[in-house]
Amino acid sequence: MQVAVCGPAEATPEELAQARRVGELLAERGVTVLCGGGGGVMAAVAAGVRDRAGLVIGIRPDDGTGPAPVELSASVVTNMGQARNAILVWSADAVIAIGCSWGTLSEVALALRRGGIPVVVLGGWRILDAHGDPVPGPVHAATPEDAVRLALPDPPGPARPGPAAR
Repeated sequence: MQVAVCGPAEATPEELAQARRVGELLAERGVTVLCGGGGGVMAAVAAGVRDRAGLVIGIRPDDGTGPAPVELSASVVTNMGQARNAILVWSADAVIAIGCSWGTLSEVALALRRGGIPVVVLGGWRILDAHGDPVPGPVHAATPEDAVRLALPDPPGPARPGPAAR
């Protein structure tokens, strides 16, 4: 399972703490984490994943000549600018967006447009229609634990005996 975690490069201390915790929780579940490969939320989620010995891959918008966060396990250099957001969300089985930036909003929109995957927003955009009603689509989480729970399918429970064993 691969989960993309999106968020602004210029993040608040609360967003950084949330991203780090989301990274820890995803790594503990054995999930491969994808992020934008930059600073802020992206570096914080990567640090959380690496703290739990998980795998985190940065999908970078640049040509790779600048340094990437040291917490990344690997980088994919796209040299596509913000167009890399489409690669990020199409490579994921779920998307968690933390905080607000135009790039993060584009990732949420692309993931919703793709359809068929959970899109969870933690402390970020609330999208309203022309009447002020919430646009259906993203699920809003209150905590990092909620965000991960909403993004991932339930872990398998204990094995049930098959019909022949009953």
